Amino acid sequence: MEGESLKDEEKLVERLIKAGLEKKIARTLVFVASRDETRRRDIEDATDLRQPEVSIAMQAVRDRGWVTKRDIKNEGKGRPVHAYQLDEPIEKIIEEIEKKEKERIEEIEQNLKDIKELAGSCL
Repeated sequence: MEGESLKDEEKLVERLIKAGLEKKIARTLVFVASRDETRRRDIEDATDLRQPEVSIAMQAVRDRGWVTKRDIKNEGKGRPVHAYQLDEPIEKIIEEIEKKEKERIEEIEQNLKDIKELAGSCL
């Protein structure tokens, strides 16, 4: 069952990439969505991304309001550990992506219509 879940997650990542998300963002988003809360290091390990790549991807999803970051203080010295969780249900995030994709389709259709009209008036 777990292998099937991983295949579905990989398929979801592929579809999100086709919908315009950067690969690193799609991979991190899907991983975070599969957990209640996860730490940056766990994201790195699961996605095979380096720390700076995870940080950039997580900043991008935070900027969109999809993920919240929480700092967990280390005992002793050192930087806090960052933990992430979805800020809204994955279904709502998918709805946002769907809306943007539909807007993109409308723009393409309008552009094609304009091309036909302009071609007809030029020739």
